[in-house]
Formats: sequence, C-alpha cells, structure tokens
Amino acid sequence: MSFDIWVLDSAVSARTPWLVDTVDVITDSGGTLAAWSIASVLTITLLMCSRRVDALLVAGSMLTGLLVMTGLKHIFTRTRPPIPERLIEIDSYSFPSGHAMMTAILATVVAAVIVRLTLPRLVKVTMLAMLAVYTVAVGLSRVYLAAHWMTDVLAGWAFGVIWAGLWIWGTNRLRHRQAVLT
Repeated sequence: MSFDIWVLDSAVSARTPWLVDTVDVITDSGGTLAAWSIASVLTITLLMCSRRVDALLVAGSMLTGLLVMTGLKHIFTRTRPPIPERLIEIDSYSFPSGHAMMTAILATVVAAVIVRLTLPRLVKVTMLAMLAVYTVAVGLSRVYLAAHWMTDVLAGWAFGVIWAGLWIWGTNRLRHRQAVLT
C-alpha cells in the first residue's frame, strides 16, 4: 500500500460528522477568498504604514505564487483522490495542493514581516506558531476531506515556503539596495 493510500484510508476511517463540519471550516479558511482577503488587508495596512517593500512582499508573492501553483498543476496533471472518499467537488488538478501552497506562502511572508516588527519575543513566537498551525491545519484538512493526496499537500508546503523564501530574499536585497541609496 502506498503512503498516499495509507494516509487517505486513515483519514476516511477517522471521519465523524462533527469533525467533517469542523474540518470544512478549516479548509475554507485557506481557500481563495480567505487567503486573498488576508493578503489584501495586510498589503493595504502595510502601504498605509509606509512599509512599501513589505507590501510588495505580501502582494507580489501571493500574485506570482498563484501563477506558479497553477503552472505546476498543469505540468504535473495529477488526478485527485477518488470520488467516493472525496467530500469536496472540484475539477482541477491535484498536485501541488493550492490551499497548502498559498497558505504556506502567506504564512511565510507574514512571518517575515512579523520578525521585523518591534514586539515582545513571546508575542512574536506566539504569532509565528499560529501561522505554522494555520497552514498545517489547512493542508491536513485537504487530506481529511480527500481533496488531495498527502504528497500533494507536502509538495504544496514545500513549493510555498520556497516561493516565499525567494520573495523574502528578493525584497531583502531591494531593502538593502534602497538603504545604500539613501
């Protein structure tokens, strides 16, 4: 039995009506509307606070991340788990998980913004832990609802963190370049 089948079978056997309802809310919190709403509000807030490079980091990583994720889905063309187990009706490709990738991008770039804030250490650590729990919960919800195979989610997290890391690196270079010019 493959890893993906074993995880899917374990998730399906652990389903209860109340847990399915709870997990459905978690999966929605990482969907397009929620993630883009968070990113938009954060971008506008950062612009209003004159933190243009951080605003670019959040908006740019999310916009280009969506393009990369869509491209990867069309490159790999992996099918989703079978319908009887799948509790979500969706017709796009499965690999990588868009929910996992986009929440990983969002959580990673928000973490980079938080790290630069002047806040007590405990507050920063708590916020960073909440971001990690958020993206892990959303990713696992996709497996529980059989919208994705576990390897789709693992790849989504990996691609998301890598993409966000590239944006963090690029915006840090921009920040240093601006500091040299001023």
